Amino acid sequence: MSNVIVIGGGASGMMAAIAAARNGKKVTIIEQQSKLGRKILSTGNGRCNFTNTYQAVYCYNSSNPSFPFDVYLKFPVDKTIAFFDEIGVYPKDRERYIYPNSNQASSVVDNLIIELNRLGVEIITNAKCQEILTDLDGFKVHVDYLDKEVDSSTIFVTDKVILTTGGKAASVLGSDGSGYELAKSLGHSIIPVLPSLVQLRCQESFYKKLSGLRVQGMISLMVDGEMVAYDIGEIQLTDYGISGIPVFQISGKAAKSLAKGRRVEGIIDFVPDMQIEQLNSYLKNRIDSNPNRLNSDFLIGLLPRKLSDLLISLCNINPTKKVRVLSSNDLKKMATLIKSFRTTIIATNSFDKAQICSGGVDTREVCPDTMESLIVKGLYFAGEVLDVDGLCGGYNLQWAWSSGYVGGMNC
Repeated sequence: MSNVIVIGGGASGMMAAIAAARNGKKVTIIEQQSKLGRKILSTGNGRCNFTNTYQAVYCYNSSNPSFPFDVYLKFPVDKTIAFFDEIGVYPKDRERYIYPNSNQASSVVDNLIIELNRLGVEIITNAKCQEILTDLDGFKVHVDYLDKEVDSSTIFVTDKVILTTGGKAASVLGSDGSGYELAKSLGHSIIPVLPSLVQLRCQESFYKKLSGLRVQGMISLMVDGEMVAYDIGEIQLTDYGISGIPVFQISGKAAKSLAKGRRVEGIIDFVPDMQIEQLNSYLKNRIDSNPNRLNSDFLIGLLPRKLSDLLISLCNINPTKKVRVLSSNDLKKMATLIKSFRTTIIATNSFDKAQICSGGVDTREVCPDTMESLIVKGLYFAGEVLDVDGLCGGYNLQWAWSSGYVGGMNC
């Protein structure tokens, strides 16, 4: 009998297995992909930003707001960095973002697997958990082997189960949402699952003309006219709407608001380092310095050409005339549009394009001290299968490490 079966061999699953094995348990990992940790390999553009030295409550989202940070504090960033250093991942601090010094995500996965092997953890890949049944002595875990005959399956009997199956984001890397159904079958509630850290689709047709542009700016998320989130950085303009890290940071709240049928808008400030009065004065000075410049060229050097052309058009300014004919009202409209470029958000991109999910197993049904289910004794959770999602910047992996460690140690 295995003392512990970990279902899912991603970041949280490997950490849970290591913690349980270090605590004297016999551990088996069941993973439906051919290799462990595939999703880790794609993080940080293949470099794996595996944590962040800046930590705060607002870096993690949940319907049960205090839950994520309560868990995080039991295995915080200093312990995470020390753990990875111990198993062979030398950390590199890049302005609070922590990467392996090798700049290779594979270094993180390889060293986790080396530690699993050192501890004698049994790793079974190409195997999908179809059912978890409670038993008087623990659990019966029904597993199908995907690389063998269709009817090739087995039942594992175990004392404890840790469910670390991930969410639905990036299905090409193995996330299929099956863990939600397993949790439901055991009596757990699921908070609606939505894409997060994802691109936003916008209503306006002009985005096709802006596709490919990257601008430094601030994006504010408006829900029914109220600002609920904002972020600053490089915003990418695509043929369908907006992308980039600042957009990802607000996308979870956008997805939840859209799901509730609320009016969702984005307001982009293309020059966040200027107040509108400063911008208005700056535009006047541009006219004074070159009054014979064409309106079509007026904003070149301040903004990209494609964006400049769009703004001139939206302000109903004749591009063939010279800037000296621009009125103070024209400049006011232009400055307002540059500082408050409003766009209607109609959808997120699909789960396949999302980095993570929001929603999942209701954390009010899980003990934050142990990660054990409050409904089924001996059942534990960790990682993205739970209703917890973090900001970009290493926070979702930190959640995986913290929740996996707490679950593994306590099971």
